[in-house]
Amino acid sequence: MTAYTGRFAPTPSGPLHAGSLTAAVISWLDARSRHGRWHLRIDDVDPPRTVAGAADDILRTLEAYGLGWDGPVIRQSEREPAHREGLARLEARDRVFACACSRQEVAAAGLAGLEGPIYPGTCRPGIPAGRKGRSIRLRADQQHWTVTDRGLGPIGFDLHLLGGDFVIRRADGVFAYQLATVVDDIALGVTDVVRGIDLLGSVPRQLQLYQALGHPPPRYLHHPVVIAASRLKLAKSTGAVPAPRERPAALLARILNTIGIPGIDPGFGGSEPGAIDDLLEHGRRHWNPERLPAGPIPEARLRPPG
Repeated sequence: MTAYTGRFAPTPSGPLHAGSLTAAVISWLDARSRHGRWHLRIDDVDPPRTVAGAADDILRTLEAYGLGWDGPVIRQSEREPAHREGLARLEARDRVFACACSRQEVAAAGLAGLEGPIYPGTCRPGIPAGRKGRSIRLRADQQHWTVTDRGLGPIGFDLHLLGGDFVIRRADGVFAYQLATVVDDIALGVTDVVRGIDLLGSVPRQLQLYQALGHPPPRYLHHPVVIAASRLKLAKSTGAVPAPRERPAALLARILNTIGIPGIDPGFGGSEPGAIDDLLEHGRRHWNPERLPAGPIPEARLRPPG
């Protein structure tokens, strides 16, 4: 794990907006500043969240902002055989079990966790008589986890309070985010996961999966997210609009200024030839995750001045 391999893995639920573009810029700068590889994976494993045409729109926006990737674009929906193989390995090691419980039944158990109800372990010793398995869960064998995040420092997690045994294949047969992400990151050789702090709770679940699959985990860097005026994460539901592909250097300059790149004028108009390449090269040379904002980034900071 000496060479750096990173990735950007957007869900194609809509076009990139200022928040998701900021995440892409941070991920790209972290990889390129360390002369690493940067892959693009479209995380379209969940059909209900996939919007037709969104993946191609994301690619065009990344190209407009100069964020080139290495290798072919990976589409998670095409990796089901690898996800099945990962599940088979976990089954062979007795790290998973079939579960008959519905979400309503888990919630009815009344065990409140940090991110929703805690699974009460109903089917861990075996499915109750007269019932059939719906989903497959990973055994959360280790309760407490620690990791030193490159931005946040040492962090401790309680996997029980984060839900306990968690679903890795849903009742509808779709592989869950956690398993698909870990299997695909292993296949890519990802050494560094750079993503928003809203995904911090995924760390212990993914560490449990890495352990169960017998593979060392990556390094983590969780960064602040962009928030709307409502103080909620910027998204289509909170008023996000697509990142413009015309005069992209203007928004790129504001993003770089906001994430701590020195010497960037946030009022830069971005019409000069080669402005994108110049901004990205300046950002690559001056990138330092220690300069990232300490808290959420208001979307208003990324709007044009005036």
